[in-house]
Amino acid sequence: MKTLQNLSASLILAACFLAAASSPALAQAPKVAATQKDIAYDSAHAAQKLDVYLAQSDAPLPAMVFLHGGGWRGGSKNSVPGWLMNGVREKWWSVVSVEYRFTDVAPHPAQVKDCLRAIQFVRCSAAKWNIDPQRIGVTGGSAGGHLSLWVALHDDVADAKSSDPVAKQWSRVACAVSFAGPTDWSLLGKLEHKHPAYRTLLGYKPGTPADEMDAQAKADVSPISFVSKDDPPIMQVHGDKDDIVPIEHARNMHERLKSAGVKTELVVIPGANHGVAGAGPQVSERASAFVREQLRRP
Repeated sequence: MKTLQNLSASLILAACFLAAASSPALAQAPKVAATQKDIAYDSAHAAQKLDVYLAQSDAPLPAMVFLHGGGWRGGSKNSVPGWLMNGVREKWWSVVSVEYRFTDVAPHPAQVKDCLRAIQFVRCSAAKWNIDPQRIGVTGGSAGGHLSLWVALHDDVADAKSSDPVAKQWSRVACAVSFAGPTDWSLLGKLEHKHPAYRTLLGYKPGTPADEMDAQAKADVSPISFVSKDDPPIMQVHGDKDDIVPIEHARNMHERLKSAGVKTELVVIPGANHGVAGAGPQVSERASAFVREQLRRP
């Protein structure tokens, strides 16, 4: 396990449960105009759209798919982190920022289904967007971190018999970076979690006792349930004083991945609360280096 020193506990989270678009890190992000906006990747709901930021290159480039935070009921695909935008400017990768259905529309698994579908849509569109379909990664903070891990660890959902060209596509990714993402709903019965979103994501009212929540639903929403030896490299960034997503989520996931033989990196920020996705260059450069290593040309 690796730690970063000299980061303040007052770091501001870029993709937090409550206000994903409010981080100064986002306000200072390099300005990159979207190549295309509000592209529908499905037709079930108006939220199922994505924005594309294409880097210019003669050869196909990797792509990073961004899943925003906001407690699965807020946030916006418009708030793309600066380190991802910098990757577009430097022509390291293109970025696809995804919107998904919130819990006021439908509970889990609507959100993860949307994110899987978005990955498949990107792969289906790879040729026209000059994206290498073998080099697609995913990242997000808080709720977006949870969705990123879920997508990265879940089995492929491609349906070869489907008449839908998108549904035929492979849904797996080459790497994932999670900033303070929840991983294990079984911890709700063991540790205090200071946010109602864990319960509303599963269709329960805030304050519902953990032991009254369906055990299978808690397992299915938990990315840790899907760890297997064929999973892609995973990086997690987490503050050890996080009282919204306790660090046990990240530590347990890290140990589970190690036990399965999966490449895993846990970056613990001493003294930091839930504010890690909007952190400074010590975190963003670490995440960027990890992604560039995993998505480099085979």
